[in-house]
Amino acid sequence: MGKVVKFITLGCKVNQYETNAMTQKFLEKGYKVIDESSEENPDICIINTCTVTNMSDRKSRQMLRRVKEKSKNTIVVAVGCYAQIAKEELLKITEIDIVLGNNEKVNIVEYVEEYIKENIKKVETEDVMQSKEFSEFGDITYSEKTRAVIKIQDGCDRFCSYCIIPYARGRVRSRKPQSIISEINQIAQSGIKEIVITGIHIASYGKDFKEEYKLIDLLEEINKINGIKRIRLGSIEPLLITEEFMERIKKLEKICHHFHLSLQSGCDETLKRMNRRYTTEQFRDIVKLLRNAYEDVNLTTDIIVGFPGETEEEFNKTYEFLKEIKFYKMHIFKYSPRKGTKAAVMQNQVNGDKKEERSRKLLELSNKNEIEYNKRYIGKKVEVLFEEENKGHTQNYIMIYCNSHQKLENEIKEVICREEKEDYILADVIEM
Repeated sequence: MGKVVKFITLGCKVNQYETNAMTQKFLEKGYKVIDESSEENPDICIINTCTVTNMSDRKSRQMLRRVKEKSKNTIVVAVGCYAQIAKEELLKITEIDIVLGNNEKVNIVEYVEEYIKENIKKVETEDVMQSKEFSEFGDITYSEKTRAVIKIQDGCDRFCSYCIIPYARGRVRSRKPQSIISEINQIAQSGIKEIVITGIHIASYGKDFKEEYKLIDLLEEINKINGIKRIRLGSIEPLLITEEFMERIKKLEKICHHFHLSLQSGCDETLKRMNRRYTTEQFRDIVKLLRNAYEDVNLTTDIIVGFPGETEEEFNKTYEFLKEIKFYKMHIFKYSPRKGTKAAVMQNQVNGDKKEERSRKLLELSNKNEIEYNKRYIGKKVEVLFEEENKGHTQNYIMIYCNSHQKLENEIKEVICREEKEDYILADVIEM
């Protein structure tokens, strides 16, 4: 029996994808991989860390310490974004045996086996800013029951003033189209019907290629693959949405009418300090393009409250803009300074009570918008891809619950919406 490995994953879908890829590497070498929720003490525990906020850093540190408290003999490995930018900090944590950055994930088995052989604390974090090629894990898919996540690129060149991720992930590196298509073909053959296109900044896909090839070119190729019924886009840069992009994408029948546009603020002055590179007027036009193209389009977003210098007047501009746009859901983040970013040293940092109050106000607006949007569907027929026996999502990402004795998992069924609940809709499957 091979050694037992456990993975604990923090953060985004890219991390989840990469954890799955690392899992496959260990399985190929004869290791036993146990579930994150397992109570069994593993020989090796790998924490795939996140550093998007201060809270993410704290969770990463807590998780790393907790493993050794439970089992002193477990080899503790810190990998990923927090490991990439905070190796000096992690070296001080005596419970950690191995620290690996993002580029080292591909060869993680070799690093672990080297440690087992030599028993010397190991730190490997190559400078990601020097990386010019996308790191291929091979034909490995991260699947969430009925949908598969496809990583198409890594890195970000935007350098928003609050964000540490470009320093943790490096510059934009795009995955070769043929590699992506090959993986999706395998997914289609396995019976999975929906794929989610993800990356650190997918709007930048292809900008590092010698010949012009953009995200829309890739989506047109994916749309042709038999067996795939839905193509869902992860978070996208608003400026990706142009008239030309919309003319092409609306011809693709498999594209889900759900777009997560990362806005961050509804105030031009705040956006400028954030280095977001668009105005509220431009964003308004982008929303208009989407709503003209798709009658049922569902828009979600991220908002940061309490960014340095955000006055009451600036916050009120954001609030009024969000009231106007009517996002279905808003993920609200209270700004926290990230060491190494421009925003961390800006003057007029906003106090915690104000951030809390502003966050609460926007969450109330978000909940109201969701309820109003869901009410529009009561009495209407929609198609649902069931992720579990009784719940799933419409293509525009409304959560649906059904009472049914049918075996529904991984099936696309037409349902009729009966009753709106706080964050989902109760529906009945239309019997054929």
